[in-house]
Amino acid sequence: METSGVQIFYQEDPECQNLSQNSCSPSDVSYTDVNSRFKPRNYQLELALPAKKGKNTIICAPTGCGKTFVSLLICEHHLEKFSQGQKGKVVFFANQIPVYEQQKSVFSKYFERLGYRVTGISGATAENVPVEQIVENNDIIFLTPQILVNNLKNGTIPSLSVFTLMIFDECHNTSKQHPYNMIMFNYLDQKLGGSVDPLPQVIGLTASVGVGDAKNIDEAMEHICKLCAALDASVISTIKENLEELEQVVYKPQKFFRKVESRTTDPFKFIISQLMRETESLAKNIHGHLGKLFQIQNREFGTQKYEQWIVQVQKACMVFRMPDKNEESRICKALFLYTSHLRKYNDALIINEHARMKDALDYLKDFFSNVRAAGFDEIEQDLTWRFEEKLQELESVSMDPSKENPKLEDLCFVLQEEYHLNPGTRTILFVKTRALVDALKKWIEGNSKLSFLKPGILTGRCRTNQDIGMTLPAQKCILDAFRTSGDNNILIATSVADEGIDIAQCNLVILYEYVGNVIKMIQTRGRGRAKGSKCFLLTSNADVIEKEQINMYKEKMMDESILSLQTWDEAEFKEKILHIQIHEKFIRDSQGKAKPVLDKENKKLLCRKCKTLACYTADVRVIEDTHYTVVGDAFKKCFVSKPHPKPKKFCDFEKRAKIFCARQDCSHDWGIHVKYRTFEIPVIKIESFVVEDVATGVQRLYSKWKDFHFEKIPFDAAEMSR
Repeated sequence: METSGVQIFYQEDPECQNLSQNSCSPSDVSYTDVNSRFKPRNYQLELALPAKKGKNTIICAPTGCGKTFVSLLICEHHLEKFSQGQKGKVVFFANQIPVYEQQKSVFSKYFERLGYRVTGISGATAENVPVEQIVENNDIIFLTPQILVNNLKNGTIPSLSVFTLMIFDECHNTSKQHPYNMIMFNYLDQKLGGSVDPLPQVIGLTASVGVGDAKNIDEAMEHICKLCAALDASVISTIKENLEELEQVVYKPQKFFRKVESRTTDPFKFIISQLMRETESLAKNIHGHLGKLFQIQNREFGTQKYEQWIVQVQKACMVFRMPDKNEESRICKALFLYTSHLRKYNDALIINEHARMKDALDYLKDFFSNVRAAGFDEIEQDLTWRFEEKLQELESVSMDPSKENPKLEDLCFVLQEEYHLNPGTRTILFVKTRALVDALKKWIEGNSKLSFLKPGILTGRCRTNQDIGMTLPAQKCILDAFRTSGDNNILIATSVADEGIDIAQCNLVILYEYVGNVIKMIQTRGRGRAKGSKCFLLTSNADVIEKEQINMYKEKMMDESILSLQTWDEAEFKEKILHIQIHEKFIRDSQGKAKPVLDKENKKLLCRKCKTLACYTADVRVIEDTHYTVVGDAFKKCFVSKPHPKPKKFCDFEKRAKIFCARQDCSHDWGIHVKYRTFEIPVIKIESFVVEDVATGVQRLYSKWKDFHFEKIPFDAAEMSR
């Protein structure tokens, strides 16, 4: 999938959820009683050695080898080395709350019996705890990294010198604007600024340092050197002396590529494409100047490229301006509806390409059912009528057995074969989207040939405008079911590896039209940890196989680059790292001088769907630097509220309702209604609005409040009481 201009952070799963659980793989636990000292394996001692000598180290070793326990070993050695009267202080960073909770649990069980104090602060608890006192009063502190970034920024933590050891889990993320890098910017400013205060030792943990966009060994080495510079690491620690022992513990799955066929004829795609062409034509004819927006070469329906294109068109339509504001509102609302329908049709074609026609049709039927339940104006009625006119024909082709998807037949064959060879097989089936997760679950449950399968689904927790993810308790429930032999024996999952969730040992990994970069490849393959495990890539696209083969080549290139760097003289390597650090700091300082200009002019916020005036920025107030509300009675007439489907209390907020544009033919989602302390107030999201300059009429879109540099007035309880 193209990710131009998008920053993606990959994450590895923690190797064990709890030291006392039997569900962990043998590699993770080398002792059974949590109250006894554990005996590390030789390869774990090898990985820990440079760090135990006090060197800043990146530890790069396979998923499942027990890097958590290597860090535990380093931490114990570090804390024990301080003489009487001195004291070490360790901070362990984990990107996501599930990882944070799991690692904290492991360390607490081990270190608290030795008399050390272990605690943690995550984004979920940070607002309710005195961070400075917690850091002061504990020996090992677990943090989600943004907590430290915030507290360094506001001065609560004066400098990184309060710590003696920093451990970064999934350290390959230390790049660009990731919180890991923001912490290390602070560290490097202190180092290069000539500060006399001592700096903490730095340890990074990862399954793959990656190679970035490198095309050869030299470029790969440069990428790895930049990561080492970012973490101030002088050593990359890998397993070399104890590879035989590692291979007895961590099994590398066999990898198979299967090129499968797509349908030779696709009547479903033909009918939906016809509806999409009609919808495009209707959108073009709304206004004479809009035709050029819909002109693009090689725009194929049912592709990721079409999705990207229609999103660009939708954004351009949202800021379309006319002298007649009523006409502008009519046109923009119409274009919002047409482009939204085109996106849904495109989604359905992607489902149809990889699953059954029936699943794609069900997806569209659900969408049109929701359309009927909302504003349902003349345009929506017309688009619904056009779809329903084709519905009988679509129902007919979706039930035609001769139009079965050959990809699914091949997937069925692989599953039958593997479960025949080993009825106790445990499978993770990776797919690209949540819609495909649901479609494949329905297909398995309705397929008599696969009656031996009991599928569970696992999707990420992130939310988008298009989708809502699984909650953490729901994820844990599914994982528990997968761990027990009587329940799920196959998990259909999206890129949950990105969220650091611990998945039990399995012996079959299937990548169904699913490919990422070299880090992603190493992580998904690492799911198959059992002896004799296999990894299948099933795709109808030769480019996908080629990309995965390139990833395999890049993995080899990464390994060779690390080996080459390990032969360097340490002083020479440190000199190289220092040169990169000085250069990067110069660039950073140069860019840092250009601060955004604060726009003090009053702006209008218009509904992004219908362009109705919602409020002015002069009426917007900021709560706790994060949440945005609107004061005054005028705004109350602009929205309607409906009870929230998932009411929730967090800190001083109680989420009670959702708010929508009050225009009956619009009903666009604007945000939520909350109780904040004693006040009942709306909280709006900037992605629901178009920002218009009052003087010039220029319109702009923002996806985040932090990107909108207007004069932000803090919420004042006294103002609400007047």
